[in-house]
Formats: sequence, structure tokens, C-alpha cells
Amino acid sequence: MCSVMASVRSPSLSAVNLVAIVILSRGKCGLSTCTTRYLVAMAAADLLVAITDVILVQIKHHYFYWSFLSITPVCSVNAVLATAATDCSVWFTVTFTFDRFVAICCQKLKTKYCTGKTAAAVLATAGVLLCVKNVPRYFTREPRTIIDNVPWVCDKMDSYYTDPGSVAFDWIDTVSTPFLPFAVILLLNALTVRHILVASRVRKGLRGQSKGENRSDPEMENRRRSVVLLFTISGSFILLWLTLVVNFVYYQITGTGNDRNDSQYIFHYVGYLLRNLSCCTNTFIYAATQSKFREQVKSAVKYPLTSVLRLINKSAP
Repeated sequence: MCSVMASVRSPSLSAVNLVAIVILSRGKCGLSTCTTRYLVAMAAADLLVAITDVILVQIKHHYFYWSFLSITPVCSVNAVLATAATDCSVWFTVTFTFDRFVAICCQKLKTKYCTGKTAAAVLATAGVLLCVKNVPRYFTREPRTIIDNVPWVCDKMDSYYTDPGSVAFDWIDTVSTPFLPFAVILLLNALTVRHILVASRVRKGLRGQSKGENRSDPEMENRRRSVVLLFTISGSFILLWLTLVVNFVYYQITGTGNDRNDSQYIFHYVGYLLRNLSCCTNTFIYAATQSKFREQVKSAVKYPLTSVLRLINKSAP
């Protein structure tokens, strides 16, 4: 079942993220430069997850097992790329959440931090560090079998589960994705909500709305749109990763490893299914929360038809 769903969702994962990257890169969605760069980076990371994890790992495993991609060095490299892409997808969400926290709650720091140049530096630094962090993963793989002097399939070494260095690496990897991002996002969102509630009461008092007057407030309206985008993205991330986190915590508490019954295996793979699904939700969030993004999507859909009609009109006598 999971293999069929993976094959069905992989083209949609890639397509929706490509649409998001193209539309956001044009800079016509009414978003600031720094916000646009974070959203483009998140969409690009999600696209890489769809390619490296869904297509090159899951679909290859179920439909093209004995292929070039199953040669040990190749699948070891892809294991590094897939994990690095997942880490980038997660931590780019964290950097976006922090950027919006600064923009909403730290007005003095906002002018210096919330810029396109800073966003590019933060994303580049995070991307490089996350890629470097996953390089040791390549050396934890060994071939399952050797046929005609060619090593096939990449399994984790037996020492991976007993070697102190490998055990430490595995725990650091698990804490860094997704436990630490969970904690950081929840903390930043809680602080953001607290600041918004306080600021709203102050602004209503200053604008004379405390007695029930209803005046439009452009500043609060802009802030509201920014908060809706922030909370839907971070909330979607938390909900779709939650099953995998609960699964990991359960097996750490119970001490069970490979001794899983059918229902436990289903729960385990549903967690991975939802995690991969999180790589295509952001585009739908943009469409649901950003009216200008919807307009750009409509224009992109209409563009081929209007171009054909223009050519027909030009060629007509």
C-alpha cells in the first residue's frame, strides 16, 4: 500500500513545489524579499525530498530494486542526500519561523535582520552545515551482497547499533530533526502569540477601540496575514511530523526494536507517509492564505491558453 501511495504522490510532490518555486521567485505575491527567499528555499528543499527520498529511495526500492541506484556507493550517497534534504526542509521552516518572530516581536532588530541579504546568508549557512552534518552517514553503510565484484544495496553496519560514536551520531541526528525544531517552533509561536495579544490590546486602546469602536487598522491587518501564514506552515509541520515523533518515543520507552507486529509497522510507515506529505502542503497553504499567490497561479494556468489565442488572432487574416 505504501509503495503504491508513494508512486502516486511523487509526481504531485514535485509538481506543486515546482509551481511554488516559479511563482514565488517572480516576486509578485506581495511578500517581502526575505519572506520570499525563505518560502522559495522551503519549496526547493521539499522538492529535493520528493526526488531523493520518495523517488530514488521508496519507488526504487519497490519497483527497480536491482538497478544502478542499488549499487552500494550510489545508494549510500543518496541516503546522505535524502537525509540532508529532509533536514533542510525542517530547519528552513525553523529559520522562517524565527524570521517572522523577529519581524513581529522585535521591531528594533527587524530592520537589520529581516532583509533579503540576511535571509540568503542564513539559508546558505544552514544548508551547508546540514549537508556536512550528514556526511558521516555515508560511512555507516555496507553492502548486503557482492555480485561479480559489484557491491549491492547499502545496509547499516552491525557496529552502527553498538559503536559509541555511531550511537551518539544517531541520537544527535534524531534530536536535531525533528525534536529540537519542534521545541523551537512551539516556543517561538507561543512568544509570538503572547506579543500579538499584548500589542493588540495596546493598539486598540490607543485607537479608541476599547469601547467597541470598529476602525480599520492596516498595521494589524498586515500582521494578521503574516501570522496566518506563519501558524499554518508551522502547524502543518508539527501535525504531519507528530506521528513519526510519537512512534520514535514509543519505541525508545518500550525498548522494542525490530519486534513489531503488523499494526506497529503500519503506524511506523504512516508516520513516514505523513512526513513526506508535509513536503507538498506548503504550496496549498500559500494558495489558501495568500490572495496574490492564487492570482499568480491563475495567471500561470491561463497563460498557455491566452498565448495560443494571441497566435491565432495574429495569424488570422
